[in-house]
Amino acid sequence: MNGQLNWFKGGLLLGAAFLLAVAFVKPIGVSTQFVIADGIVCNLFSGSVVHKDADSKSGYSSSNAYLNKSGGKYAKNVANPINYSFIFVIAMVIGAFLSSRLGGPKPTPLDRSAPEVWRQRFGKNPTRRYVTVYFAGVLVLFGARLAGGCTSG
Repeated sequence: MNGQLNWFKGGLLLGAAFLLAVAFVKPIGVSTQFVIADGIVCNLFSGSVVHKDADSKSGYSSSNAYLNKSGGKYAKNVANPINYSFIFVIAMVIGAFLSSRLGGPKPTPLDRSAPEVWRQRFGKNPTRRYVTVYFAGVLVLFGARLAGGCTSG
């Protein structure tokens, strides 16, 4: 029962964090931040993906049509990435790392490569799991972008 209470408490805390974020800042959504991160990397190498533009609503424009959407809103985020959404993504990574170090029972080496449920259904091959999970993530991200944003936003 103790393990069940932990997930229940975690779910309540996650729901409360989501509710507070929506109430005080804005809906939580991170799929756009992958596009922003891509823009930052592209801009590092070419330096011409985003540029200041006094005629643009945001003050920035881009040669990339997606980054130029909404009056250059995303182009502005590429030029100035330190904002709520980008910090939220960084905090998620840091939070996951801290949780892995400080939270509950540690998975066995076998569970790290393929959890028990996966092994029972698909076997012990971790490569198959990694490939499947990678493409599932790509598919979810593609669907989120196709829909205009992630489902939580």
